[in-house]
Amino acid sequence: LQVYDRVLPSGNRMTLAMLTLMVVGLYLFMGLLEWVRSQVVIRLGAQMDMRLNQRVYDAAFETNLKTGNPLAGQALNDLTNLRQFATGNALFAFFDAPWFPVYLLVVFLLHPWLGALASAGVIVLVLLAWLNQRVSQAPLAEAGRVALSATQQANGNLRNAEAIAAMGMLTDLRLRWLRQHQQFLLLQNRASEKIAAVTAWSKTVRLALQSLMLGCGALLAVSGDITPGMMIAGSILIGRVLGPIDQLIGAWKQWSSARQSLQRLEVMLAANPPRIPSLPLPTP
Repeated sequence: LQVYDRVLPSGNRMTLAMLTLMVVGLYLFMGLLEWVRSQVVIRLGAQMDMRLNQRVYDAAFETNLKTGNPLAGQALNDLTNLRQFATGNALFAFFDAPWFPVYLLVVFLLHPWLGALASAGVIVLVLLAWLNQRVSQAPLAEAGRVALSATQQANGNLRNAEAIAAMGMLTDLRLRWLRQHQQFLLLQNRASEKIAAVTAWSKTVRLALQSLMLGCGALLAVSGDITPGMMIAGSILIGRVLGPIDQLIGAWKQWSSARQSLQRLEVMLAANPPRIPSLPLPTP
């Protein structure tokens, strides 16, 4: 904004140099904050794992002991999935989302028409995010259920490999597992295709709105309502407004998987409360 409004009309190189130093310093500070945030999230994820791993292991053991269900071991994979989600880039999208109203307010301060255009873009992307959740939730949940069933069957077959080989049942059991695995692939591909379609539309809308923002800003600049620097600032800020929502749409698959893992862990931990440690007995 200052480059277009002050440096170019005046041709002052000292002002340009000072602005450049300020921007470089701000970007370095931003990079430092990003690194600190990543380190904090990684340590929080590791701490969460350390607090829950023994509890989850005991609950999985109790579930297998009560029901004989070998799928109880999936709880450890669910805990790993939660830790990876907590330390991955998908979670950062949720951290960045609360900032988009601030950027939207700044766009309104530049000019109400620019703010109205940015608000329209936000509404469109929110609708796309809702559509993404509607079309992908059921296929992803069903794919997860089928994948767990196929894993349970495969683990059971591997535990009884000698008996299966002796009775010549490998071909039939492999076909049974393959049918479930193919069903899982079909459901997952169906959900992935829907998510990819919504993601493609959201990116298209975001890029189109950036161009529309630049065109609207140019029209207002020609009319004398805003300066050329404000026009450029508006086109940059629209990306900051729409970026977090676009990232949320792209990270929805990981969020859905982490939510399913959390739900399974909650059910297992609620059904298997921690044992009360017994009193140590003296040595006879």
